[in-house]
Amino acid sequence: MSEFAIGKLTRQGTVGSFATLMGKRFSWMGSFVGFVAIAIMFYYSVVAGWCIRYFFQAASGELLRITDHDANWNTFIESGWGPVFFHVVAITLAVLVVRQGMVRGIEKANRFLVPTLFGLILLAAVRAVTLPGVEKGLEFLFTPNLSALLDYRIWLQALTQNAWDTGSGWGLILTYGVYMRQREDIPLNAALIALGNNSVSLLAAIAIFSTVFATIPEGAADMIRSPGPANTSLTLIWLPQLFAQIPGGGTLLVLFFLALSSLISMVELGARILMDAKMSRGGALRVIYIATLILGLPSALSLDFFANQDWTWGIALMVSGAFIAIAVLRHGVDRFRTLQINSSFSDFQVGTWYNYALRYVIPAEVAVLVIWWFWQVIQTDPDHWWNPFQIESVGTCILQWALALLLFKLANSWIVERTSGFE
Repeated sequence: MSEFAIGKLTRQGTVGSFATLMGKRFSWMGSFVGFVAIAIMFYYSVVAGWCIRYFFQAASGELLRITDHDANWNTFIESGWGPVFFHVVAITLAVLVVRQGMVRGIEKANRFLVPTLFGLILLAAVRAVTLPGVEKGLEFLFTPNLSALLDYRIWLQALTQNAWDTGSGWGLILTYGVYMRQREDIPLNAALIALGNNSVSLLAAIAIFSTVFATIPEGAADMIRSPGPANTSLTLIWLPQLFAQIPGGGTLLVLFFLALSSLISMVELGARILMDAKMSRGGALRVIYIATLILGLPSALSLDFFANQDWTWGIALMVSGAFIAIAVLRHGVDRFRTLQINSSFSDFQVGTWYNYALRYVIPAEVAVLVIWWFWQVIQTDPDHWWNPFQIESVGTCILQWALALLLFKLANSWIVERTSGFE
């Protein structure tokens, strides 16, 4: 809700909106929020490239003929320049869509991609629950373990996942808020995003867990619980096997792997920031395109580097969320709620609980989550947790965050001067 309202109020990306809400000297916070999403875009383009590679395999019919999907994945990911090529294809397609503008490009693409993906995941979930032996998968997924609800780690992991998954704290929703009509209902839109996102996540879990347990009953639970590459590739390995058992599965797989909607939003976020700095859309997209091509290469060539960036900037999203809360608090949280969120066009009026959430709950969650994730690393690797060159360490987060924050703080005046409306 906060991000929608900030974008709608300021009509600027993360840098300009923070300067408007908090004053010019705080725009470095908006720079950091935008950079975190852009840093994620650099390696997320690689993920989109994986999907496009599978799209071509599905379109040719090869994917349905493959019997060893683990080997198919490993061969591709270890091929070196294969992931690089499809990374290039992914960012090229995303930039071409965004180049057409919000209505002609992004809105048209998402009107097709989002409902299509939802329909395919729903179909996959329905088919998966009809597989023989699926009961163990559904039991694993849905049998409540009430004692686990007393384990604080369950709640912290859930909060982390949902913050990442819904897109909160990225600045993406803020960027889309720039284009909202005045009559848009912010609370309703925010609620639909959360409901839709978590519904799709649940359906995807049903489809994947059911397929895994139906195919390899022994060891399925360990595979799903395991971190790292085995878990990263669950969707790419198991959903092709599921669609192979659906009439017309080849065509459906082709549609499934056109998963570019998230990458498109990241490209638009970066372009919006540069457009606020008086660049044309075309010029801004050229900068984003070249930067992503180059800075995405390490993640395309190395899963270790990919994991490091996912770790570093995934956790940084919590800091971004804190900055967004701070921006609203400095602007005046009650005034922001009553004037920007509870507009005359809103069917749902948000109460004062929003004020308390922004003042106390979100800052507390951010502090607890960041400290907890760091503490997990310290306990797991007490000898190297400080090492900035470890894949997942406290040191690598602190170093990369500090460099970004220092750069944006030092360049704050220069950035603000070049942002539209702050000459």
